[in-house]
Amino acid sequence: MQIKHPYLLFLGEAADQLAAKTADGVARWRPEWCVGQLRLAGCCADVGLADLDLATAYGAGARTLVLGVANRGGIISPQWMSTLLEALDRGYDIASGLHTRLCQIPELAQRAEELGRELFDVRYPDLDLAVGNGERRGGKRLLTVGTDCSCGKMFTALAIEREMKARSMPADFRATGQTGILIAGGGISVDAVIADFIAGAAERLTPTADADHWDLIEGQGSLFHASYAGVSLGLLHGAQADALVMCHEPTRTHMRGLPDATLPSLTECIALNQQCGRLTNPSCRVIGISVNT
Repeated sequence: MQIKHPYLLFLGEAADQLAAKTADGVARWRPEWCVGQLRLAGCCADVGLADLDLATAYGAGARTLVLGVANRGGIISPQWMSTLLEALDRGYDIASGLHTRLCQIPELAQRAEELGRELFDVRYPDLDLAVGNGERRGGKRLLTVGTDCSCGKMFTALAIEREMKARSMPADFRATGQTGILIAGGGISVDAVIADFIAGAAERLTPTADADHWDLIEGQGSLFHASYAGVSLGLLHGAQADALVMCHEPTRTHMRGLPDATLPSLTECIALNQQCGRLTNPSCRVIGISVNT
């Protein structure tokens, strides 16, 4: 999927700043794509952009309304419907990373079809994916991996992209999660891909490229996390990474969401990721550590 920008970030009635973490991420990493924010009555979040209504933002160039709020259950609130329908009427596409699919809300789907607008449910890839084949591809690839989930893999990949581009190096962030896709304007949410096709999804996301070009791939989960290791392994194989950056949050006392599971050591984690990565790239190695403080 390729999402049109500039964006108008929709914060709804977010109860606090954390509830607007998706909008926060997009505003932080792609400020040049963001025309403003749209907040409903009672919103307690602010991502530092101009408060604009739909008409003003469209006149300023916005073409996609991004639902930048995370709520309990990942639902599309009924209180948002009038705003979403008006957005379609005014010429916007709509993008969402919530669990509730825009395309499964009949009123929205019908209006979008009538007007020729796009509804992007970025959590759910709509692609005909192949299984991975492990064949060598041109170009260079870096994958962020972690000792645990939610420890800075997206942030690290984006920070590396920013620094490489500042040095005029050819590099592109490749998104594998919902917020990352909205930041990149495209990508594949690998945690929603059927297991057999995760490696193939990574191969599709990072096709052959010029010899000096770097794909900077957002990692997911951890090989040591019982809940998400399957996604991590498929991504590691499909990425065919030349370089790995190990992400670590040193203050944790157990794996996130698993209070009885101890964290692996950095030594263990580096060794296993290199071993698994070398199935598809014998030169795969950890080149750095990113510490989330």
